[in-house]
Amino acid sequence: MRWKRFGVGLAVAGVVAVSASCTPAPEAAANRLDEVVQRGELRVCSTGDYRPFTYRDETGSYQNPDDAWSGIDIDMAHHLAEQLGVRATIVPTTWKTLVEDFTAKCDIAVGGVSITLERAREAFFSTAYVVDGKTPITRCENAARFQTLEQIDQPGVRAVVNPGGTNEKFARANLKRATIVDHPDNNTIFQQIIDGKADLMMTDAAETRWQAKQHPELCSVHPEQPFTFSEKAYLLPKGDVVFQQYVDQWLNLAMHDGTYDRFAEPWIG
Repeated sequence: MRWKRFGVGLAVAGVVAVSASCTPAPEAAANRLDEVVQRGELRVCSTGDYRPFTYRDETGSYQNPDDAWSGIDIDMAHHLAEQLGVRATIVPTTWKTLVEDFTAKCDIAVGGVSITLERAREAFFSTAYVVDGKTPITRCENAARFQTLEQIDQPGVRAVVNPGGTNEKFARANLKRATIVDHPDNNTIFQQIIDGKADLMMTDAAETRWQAKQHPELCSVHPEQPFTFSEKAYLLPKGDVVFQQYVDQWLNLAMHDGTYDRFAEPWIG
């Protein structure tokens, strides 16, 4: 009898074991779209130093770290998260480490990211939503002096750059006689021009318009005819067509239903 009871026990244990082994494990996400929804969080990389697209207030006056962030693309990222039914978490990065941080930590990168072939080797881009290009910003009394690259690339002219991004690359590719001045903080870089520590900066026309609006001493030089052609888009995971198509559809609707204009109006009017 003992043997029979033991046998029954083994049989029951075997049934339980088989039943447990047959319980399906949570299905792994097939793409980033499903992964974001399962996680309940959209991780957003941004530099926080490129108004009107992204800005991070580092005064420490906010209890919630996410409240320190603002900008057109920050609002857009929160809107995308809402459409997905998840929360958005902003992950700080720099222009120098943007692609590296995005690949390791984020689902999307926003904040005036220019489309470049170099970045396109490491990640996908969304559809472009802004057409832009490099143009100078300087003190208004000097605007006539810096209309062309030839005028800018002269001995004694000081062009300030923020290291690691497309602004620095453009300056170093085109300025051989002028002096290039590195300034690591893109939030205070325009004050260098106001204070006379630099003569100008060449950056995206959208940024020069914003900064000239904030600082009457500064003038954007021919922003309607920049030196280069470039486009802004959102950085997305390389190879993930499903997520890219979703973001493109969301962005297309936002650009045509007034969503983007609503977020942009307080910044650029």
